[in-house]
Amino acid sequence: MKYLAACLGNIGPEYANTRHNIGFKVADTLAAADGLRFSADRYGSVAELHHKGRAIILLKPSTYMNLSGKAVSYWLQAEKIPLERLLVVLDDINLDFGKLRMRGSGSDGGHNGLKNIAQTLESESYARLRCGVGSNFGRGQQMDYVLGEWTADEQALLPNILNRAADAVKAFAAIGLERAMNVVNTAK
Repeated sequence: MKYLAACLGNIGPEYANTRHNIGFKVADTLAAADGLRFSADRYGSVAELHHKGRAIILLKPSTYMNLSGKAVSYWLQAEKIPLERLLVVLDDINLDFGKLRMRGSGSDGGHNGLKNIAQTLESESYARLRCGVGSNFGRGQQMDYVLGEWTADEQALLPNILNRAADAVKAFAAIGLERAMNVVNTAK
């Protein structure tokens, strides 16, 4: 059984260590733990993770955040993965730094990556794992904040957060959305 974990971010070294790229960092954490390498392919870099009898296609779209839907749609079709086995991993300024929240559907919450995915798929009924990056910015400074690099204090805590998010992706495939939500959303 195949799953698609679409881990959102922006390509290019200038974005590598920004809050907006936490999805890419989750994908990298999953791949590194299993010794996997990403290969450049159509609309993104991909790796295939095997976990408890499931195949999880890890996707880091190369389309930039605002056009993530093109990559997600392509890989769902190419791998013949139904929408209910899609998990989008992304940053969320509406959650405190380090908090994770998994949902089975919902609005884009102002996130341009989710907005484009919903438009492209013509649905908001897909799972998402939101990784809190906090909202420590002034009025009108949202873009600078999400495209800003992690502080030293955040950087120190990031490995634990990335490992928890990686475990959440595996749980989504292994035990299903509802049970994974119970684990992820109630964790301290």
